[in-house]
Amino acid sequence: MKKIYQGAESIIWLDEEKNVIIKERIKKGYRLEELDEKIRKKRTEKEAKILEKVRRIGINVPKVLNVEDFKIEMEFINGKRLKEILNEQNFEFFAKELGKIVATLHSNNIVHNDLTTSNFIFCEGKIYLIDFGLSEISNKIEKFAEDLLVLYYALKSAHFNIFEKFWEKFLESYKENFEKANEVIKRLNEIFMRGRYVERKA
Repeated sequence: MKKIYQGAESIIWLDEEKNVIIKERIKKGYRLEELDEKIRKKRTEKEAKILEKVRRIGINVPKVLNVEDFKIEMEFINGKRLKEILNEQNFEFFAKELGKIVATLHSNNIVHNDLTTSNFIFCEGKIYLIDFGLSEISNKIEKFAEDLLVLYYALKSAHFNIFEKFWEKFLESYKENFEKANEVIKRLNEIFMRGRYVERKA
């Protein structure tokens, strides 16, 4: 197996023979072993369940093939990360599609918590959302606003040249597809006005 990514919480392996991804949660030495195993197992199960829920509501995500202790085996989506392909020519299409995807998540009380263009993959004409390691179930407007906040800063950082136009189209699509969108955007603007998020309004 080939290691293709290592973060603070997990290692991602690619099994090229089976064409699957294995996400393995990393052992934390600072925690008691029994507690660490319990936490990693619980978080692994939670991520797998949310992935299944997201797939059921019609969003493209990797199919979960097996869950075992601290590992999730899932379908390998062999496409391009949006971060690599987003440009002046295609931003409008992707902005509208991402608006629909995020609206669908929030309409079903799912918060991703890591909405960056590295976590959207374009493969065979479809957009897949990956990495639900930080995701949670919530119906709180504040949580939805924080979800948008992550995407806002990810776009501003990685795609500064098209950021303003992308964000405008994204919000239009988000509002068209989520009945509480105006509440969420209002809360997002309130977050911007708080001390450490001094930023122009959405």
